[in-house]
Order: sequence, then C-alpha cells, then structure tokens
Amino acid sequence: MRITRVLSTALLLAGLAATPAAADSSPSASPSDDSSAPTQAGTSFRTATELDQGQTGTASGSTGDYLYWSFAADAGQRPTVKATVKLPDTHAGETWQLDVYDGLRRRQACQYGASTRTAAQDATSLDLACTLRTVRAWSETWANDPLPGTYYVRLTVVDLPSSDLGLPVSTEVRVDSKDIGGSAAVDGSLAQPLTPGIAAKSASDEDSSSSTSAALSSIEPDGGWSSGWWSDRWVWTGLGGVLAALAGIGGYALTRGSGRPRRVPPPGM
Repeated sequence: MRITRVLSTALLLAGLAATPAAADSSPSASPSDDSSAPTQAGTSFRTATELDQGQTGTASGSTGDYLYWSFAADAGQRPTVKATVKLPDTHAGETWQLDVYDGLRRRQACQYGASTRTAAQDATSLDLACTLRTVRAWSETWANDPLPGTYYVRLTVVDLPSSDLGLPVSTEVRVDSKDIGGSAAVDGSLAQPLTPGIAAKSASDEDSSSSTSAALSSIEPDGGWSSGWWSDRWVWTGLGGVLAALAGIGGYALTRGSGRPRRVPPPGM
C-alpha cells in the first residue's frame, strides 16, 4: 500500500508538470483588433511603422520601394513574420525579399521559411515567411543571437526589369510568436531591451525636447518586458527534486524489509 501511494503521488505531480509544457505550445500573442492595425509602412529604420504581434498591417506602394515595419519581441519568443505581396495585373518576373533586423540593426537569419521568392509573370500574389531563432535574454558580445527589443521588417523587390519600376503593389505583413519557455532560458539578462531612444533618454534629462524626439519607439509586448530571471525551468527543477525525494523514499520502502529476521535472537541472549 505504501508503495502504491508513493507511485500515485509521483504520477499526480508528473501530470501537474505537463501543464506548463502545454501552455508553451500556444502562440504568445493573441489576435488584436484589426481596426487599429496600421495601413501604411515606413521608408527607413527611423520611420518604420509600429506593428503589434497578432496584427495584420497593410500598405500600398510601388515596386522598388523599401517598406519598413517594427515590432517588439521578448525573451523566450520565437517570432514568425509573414508577408503577402499583391502584384499588378501585368508584370514581368520579379523577386521579392523579406529581411528582419534586431534592435542593433543586425540582419537576423531565418531558422526556416521562404524569405526570398520569385513571382512568375502570371502570378497575382506572392507569399513570404521568416521564422527567427528564439529570442535570448542575454548573449555574448561576439554572438549574433536575437535579443529582446525592437525588430525591424523590411520588404522590397530585389530583382525586376527597369520597365516595371513604379508599378503599384499592395502588401500585408503579420507577426506572431510562439512561447518556447524555459528550454530556451539562459543565465543572464540585458539591462534594458534593445529599443530606440533608451540610450538618449538615460544619458541626460536637461533637454526634455531632445529626449522626447529620441524615443522613436514606444511599442512593447503585452504585459511589459520580462524580468529575465523567471522561467518554467524553475518549476521543472523543483519538480525534479520532489520526484528524486519520492524515488528515494520508495527505494527505502522496498529494501528495508518487514523488520527483524525470525532466526536472529533478540539482544542479550
């Protein structure tokens, strides 16, 4: 009976441990109200249009334009950027490219997804996608790991005949993230997320107008930026300690026997 109670307790705790893992599989950003989604795009990093995760931003432009959006990504998230380009009725074969840059304006490699595609002459639309690596709370100075902060999306055509320059196009861009959880946690965190204007705002408050103009981005994840030290890895570590203690108790219960052997005389005889 005692062994049965120990095993049932261990199974109950294992079931509780599966709850955080199931939560990690859901996207971290819920769909937002599309009525507040942006309907234009910037033309440079400084004028990039802010886009919340879960929103679908739209913009109209011309072939040859550089279109920029920005979004916030926190530690433990794996962002996926998707773009759709609606091409004009008549056009030549052209190649479009989707690039994602971090807060230091370093181009981030796509873990998977087609970030560069060529549209045939009879194509009416073109879909692009880029899934980044998991955002880390801290990284070595020499590494190119994605870090918490503002990310920039750039969409442009990279190869087309000069006769097609200036043709009207419309675009759609959406950003979603998957919460990876404690499996991507690291020991350390940034002092501040990589967002524009932080260095200028913290340097001096003498000229309030200059500090205000330097704050180029106010976008942040829902619920604010994470502290960087908490993750569900603490839950798994504590649960592992509890299971180890239960395994020790169960092993002792199995090996200690029922008491003194029958053939051993009591002490003092």
